[in-house]
Amino acid sequence: MSSVRARVWRFTVEKGSAGAEAVQAVEIGQGPLPVSLAALVNINALACDLRKTVDQRVRDHEISLLLSYITSSPGAGALGVDCSALDSSSGHIRRFVSECTGLGVMTAASEALFDWKPGANGLSSFDVLPGKLVGTYAKKGVRPDLLYDLAAGPLAGEARGRRRDHKQMLPPGQGTQPQMARLAKLAQWSVDHNEHAYFMSWVWLGTGGVYVDIFLPDDSPATAGLKTGWIDVPGSAQPWRFRVSRPDPRRRTDLEPDPLAAPDSAPESGSEGSAHATGASAGTAVSRAAAAVETAMNQSFAREDALGTFSGVEVRGRWIRGDAVGPARQEVLLGVLGERVPVDHRAQRRRLVSQTDRLDVFLEGRLLTLVNPVDSPRPSWDRIRSELLK
Repeated sequence: MSSVRARVWRFTVEKGSAGAEAVQAVEIGQGPLPVSLAALVNINALACDLRKTVDQRVRDHEISLLLSYITSSPGAGALGVDCSALDSSSGHIRRFVSECTGLGVMTAASEALFDWKPGANGLSSFDVLPGKLVGTYAKKGVRPDLLYDLAAGPLAGEARGRRRDHKQMLPPGQGTQPQMARLAKLAQWSVDHNEHAYFMSWVWLGTGGVYVDIFLPDDSPATAGLKTGWIDVPGSAQPWRFRVSRPDPRRRTDLEPDPLAAPDSAPESGSEGSAHATGASAGTAVSRAAAAVETAMNQSFAREDALGTFSGVEVRGRWIRGDAVGPARQEVLLGVLGERVPVDHRAQRRRLVSQTDRLDVFLEGRLLTLVNPVDSPRPSWDRIRSELLK
């Protein structure tokens, strides 16, 4: 299973009568965190507007594009980046690859970092919440990228991905100015939403592989199970602190209206821009968004070829080659189950980490992904099913 180099920060938010006033952060340490490329692809496979028809051609092309730039390494090597190809690409392609990697690494690394036990509804994107849920979260100001449904309650996650052309891939010393600015906005977002739990990751892509800064609030219940055994370089005890700037009240900060939102997208409670998400309403948001995921899965399932069965449930899918910018080095099997099958995600992650000869296969909900080098024979369905069942 591949890995990324991670650095973890713990921070506290100093609050005043008007909300967040300052942020103080301390580095816990850094080291390698296991990240499955199959999990990274799995997270991005449905990162589209589920209120629209999921175009199979677009989905396959985007997966092929991601696999053309990001590669896995044999054994426990680092996730690789084809920086030469990335730097030769247009700006919007670089941003696409960087943001997809950031989104996938945030979830995959955090699952290993916290040993999360996801809830029944998985996660949903703030950008594609159903129109009727717009009022659950305020329209004013920033919104995070993802909403996780965890046993400890809803958790917002902000993912950033950037190309970094430096020998020292993790910026030395204190956080960068863009990191601080985004963290300050998220801190205020949390205050505005009844102390909503959140965290932020900042992924860097470079010649040495993939690196990630992870910022964790001190008081978040979702980080109660934080693992530290992976750290090989302890952090400095010297904290860094910065003030949270106040926006000019004369300037509008409302988000642009979503042109794809349903016509009946009135807020569920409160007036526009003033809604506050409680744990219950946030959980409802995830639950309702999950219905859109199931519909998209059913549509995808009907169009795919039969692969076999898993725990008595039919699985359909196809192989997609990562050959968007040249000869493929790897390919991914993207499969859809006819219905959900209970999976022990913790055991699945531990198996991937503990044995280097295992397939890079990942099952989340009804979506199955398996990454395989093109110079190796494709594994049989019997072997895939055997490793999943173990």
